[in-house]
Amino acid sequence: MKWEIHDLKRYGITTAAVICSGLLQAFAMQTFLTPAQILSSGFTGVAVLIDKITSLYGVSFSTSLGMIALNVPVAIFCYKHIGKKFVIFSLLQVFLASFFLKVCTFQPLFDDVLLNVCFGGFSYGMAIVIALKGNASTAGTDFIALYVSNKKGKSIWQYVFVFNCSMLCIFGFMFGWLYAGYSILFQFLSTRTIESFYHRYKRVTLQITTHKPEPVISAYVANYRHGLSVLEGYGGYSNQKMSLLHTVVSSYEVHDIVALMQKQDPHVIINVLPTETFYGGFYQKPLD
Repeated sequence: MKWEIHDLKRYGITTAAVICSGLLQAFAMQTFLTPAQILSSGFTGVAVLIDKITSLYGVSFSTSLGMIALNVPVAIFCYKHIGKKFVIFSLLQVFLASFFLKVCTFQPLFDDVLLNVCFGGFSYGMAIVIALKGNASTAGTDFIALYVSNKKGKSIWQYVFVFNCSMLCIFGFMFGWLYAGYSILFQFLSTRTIESFYHRYKRVTLQITTHKPEPVISAYVANYRHGLSVLEGYGGYSNQKMSLLHTVVSSYEVHDIVALMQKQDPHVIINVLPTETFYGGFYQKPLD
């Protein structure tokens, strides 16, 4: 019964995140991107670009339809490689964003292009962050980025930025370089927002000092699959025996690990250090 309640709570959080993400994405596109005449990132940007190109030839291919048509094939490919629930909720985000674009009307807030670019880049990036933190995504290039990141164990959002810039070169060639330049600035701001708030692939080193190594180690090993080194030592001031534990974990796990260890030893000392580079096997919890 406890598992079912936990499962429902987790799905409820993901659903809420997907709805908020879709609404914020539609808000950013209508309020900031459209008035500034700039292109959004990923497959949504590709859908907007296709809409603009087809309109030159008198053909209507709506952005909403393009978002769905581009994302579904990638979702089918990633269905077995990323996580079934993750893909399903990500597709739900795409359908909701497309739906909100159709039914909602958000008015522009600024007449200044730079303000629209800055606020648009941040809000669009936050829409992606909300989906990712809720264990979903905005699909498209997010699927590709997460698929490769799970394989490599590191963030590749900078490569997504390169893909978006390549798409914007086509946009600039056909519709003018001024707004292509503004779009690249928008892409940079949204990418930096994602990297600043989403740390799944950032790793940190934990240096733990404890007088109760047995319960701390047992609790850690039972809940996490990262390696743990143990050294015996003594306090330079107290001259009492103590154990020094050393492990490398994902940054998003730190809060839970610290709480778990403090529960076993209220006087445990934990030093959190940034890990720039890590070589060797590292367990990355799969997306589900």
